Parts: sequence; C-alpha cells; structure tokens
Amino acid sequence: MKATLESGALKDLMDCYINIQGYGDIFMQTLPDISDQKSANYTDENAIGRSMPFKTYQNSDNRTISWTCHFVVCQQTDIPLFWDYIKAFQSAVYPRTAGKAPWEPPPICKLKCGDLLSKQELCAIMKSYSLKYDTSVVWDEATYLPYKFDVDLSFDVVYDQTNLPGAERILSVGY
Repeated sequence: MKATLESGALKDLMDCYINIQGYGDIFMQTLPDISDQKSANYTDENAIGRSMPFKTYQNSDNRTISWTCHFVVCQQTDIPLFWDYIKAFQSAVYPRTAGKAPWEPPPICKLKCGDLLSKQELCAIMKSYSLKYDTSVVWDEATYLPYKFDVDLSFDVVYDQTNLPGAERILSVGY
C-alpha cells in the first residue's frame, strides 16, 4: 500500500479516523500512537485462620484510550483543513448549546483504527486534548501553523447500559 499520492501528498487512512458528533470524520494520514488501558478493582476480605485475604471483585475502571495524531502539511490546502481539525478537537470537550436547556454534554466521538481498538467503531467521550506545535520545522507565514504538529487526545469509552461488555464478549467479539 502506498502512503502518498502521485503529488506527494499523504493519503487518508480510510479505516483510521475519529468521528466527532456535529463535525464528522477526521481521517488520519499517518498511523497514530494509541494506548488502551483498563483496570479492575478488588478489595481484601480477611478470614480467621487464613494466611492471606480473599480478593473480592468490586468494579472495573473506565477503558481509557490515548491517541496521538500526527499532522504534516504537504500542500497549501492542508492548512485550513488542519485548522478545522484543531477546532473540532477543541469543541469535543466543551458543552453544546441546547434548545430549552442551558447546555448539553459535549459531543460523543467514534474511534476506529483498523482492528487495533475493536472491529467496530468505539463510542467515547473526549476527556482532554493537548496540542504540540513543532517549532523545528517551517511554518505557514499567515497563520504560524507549523508544517508538522501533534495532538494528544484522551478518551473514555462509553457503552449503552444494555450493551455493557463482559469477558466473554471481549474474547469473542473484541469490544
């Protein structure tokens, strides 16, 4: 698979994207750095005559996805597109205005990067973003956007209450 078009511009990875409700898909052009974390909590239960306590499962913590997007400006048309991406990422941590209510929660995002996270899209809420502008590369004279920059994103995966995953589902379906 070729990573670039004949013009030298990077190709979109069509199966690796972040969908932000109200904005749409942000396709990656390079493979992002992704980490996936989840943990389980146990308490100790003491018993008389036992050399060590019983472990009692209490609950599991959130599944947290850390995703670092790498953006490289290859042509002048990338600059306004990447500014739109930056605004979309920023919007995903702010509440939305609503009709009769004063606000609605921030938008739900959908994550997909091949089969790395799941065979299907994962619904997630963005917890934070962090922009890192690389000052060692050239930049756009009008906007000062460096031609290479990274965006670190942190998500918590969310599930429909009727569709919570268990160990069997993770083993058979993968999400």
